[in-house]
Amino acid sequence: MSLLPSIAIIRYAEKATNLTGESSMNFYNNMHPYYCGIDLHARLLYVCIIDNTGLILVHKKIKDDPEALLKLLKPYIGDIVVGVECMHCWYWVADFCKEHTIDFILGHALYMKAIHGGKAKNDKIDSYKIAKLIRGGNFPLAYVYDKDMRATRDLLRRRTKIVRHGADLKAHVANTASQYNLPAHNVNLKNVCDREKMRYYFPDPVVQRSINLNMAILDCYHSELKPLEHYIEQMAKQHNPVHLNILQTINGIGRILALTIIYEIGDINRFSSVQKFASYSRLVKCKAESAGKTYGTQGNKIGNAHLKWAFSEAAVLLLRHNHNANKYLEKLQKRMSKAKALSALAHKLGRCVYYMLKKETVFDEAKFLKS
Repeated sequence: MSLLPSIAIIRYAEKATNLTGESSMNFYNNMHPYYCGIDLHARLLYVCIIDNTGLILVHKKIKDDPEALLKLLKPYIGDIVVGVECMHCWYWVADFCKEHTIDFILGHALYMKAIHGGKAKNDKIDSYKIAKLIRGGNFPLAYVYDKDMRATRDLLRRRTKIVRHGADLKAHVANTASQYNLPAHNVNLKNVCDREKMRYYFPDPVVQRSINLNMAILDCYHSELKPLEHYIEQMAKQHNPVHLNILQTINGIGRILALTIIYEIGDINRFSSVQKFASYSRLVKCKAESAGKTYGTQGNKIGNAHLKWAFSEAAVLLLRHNHNANKYLEKLQKRMSKAKALSALAHKLGRCVYYMLKKETVFDEAKFLKS
């Protein structure tokens, strides 16, 4: 049940340092009389409360009931911090702690897995380890997203999944035509009339039934997505109208990309430097080094995949019908491949967005493309 030795944690933190010398992992190191670690599940909690000497005061399993949790924490309110690992059901615990003015921290799931791994694992051990990590100043922090914007961000993510599923359905139609050696259809399935044409395209009635299923789902998506996008845009105008307008001054960033960037960032001031923002957006790669040798890169999938997608899309769209941007890309390609040049452009665009939102200034293309 023992934690990793402190020297191992220090070495792990050193490996998590990016090329600028700034640590990409933040630890909670505030002192409290009591520390509460909760191993959180969908229908139950395992709660461990220890004091500042490490003595276990409470260690028990309860249902996911706010009243039961309040009963355990009530004697310590004002002197305790509650920490949970970031998983799908942390929202209600964060809101519960805010309602009762209890300090709450969220643990980065990936880093916590690396730090408190062990031979034996169960809910009781995990809750104790979380409490010990908080007390020892080794609890890796994740961002507690603002409650007011959280549901809208999740709705926007849901919309993205639906759109991608619609793209899969369209690809299935094209693949089915190839599978049965039929001529390629030159239709745009975004249009209602073109979807109607595909309802009678395949001679085999069973195959046509499969395609009609795709068309029915696409019809449903088409009718639902437009009002949904309008609704999200209206919510963004309430949450952050200035940033919504600023982002759309960039050629290539339209309504959906602007909404994605706003809701995936949340509060831009949570990033103390542009390097941390670029790292969070997956726009930089960290070298893997040992004994003076480089072993490529690592941690490329640590960060926000939605921001990575948004900036990559924005970089490609910036180049569309833009002579100056294409000229800049050609200059980059003299030093690197086209794929790396596009990544470099996306990185530059991400840095630009960071400063635009920080200073609340509009996009200056001449300054952006200046070498």
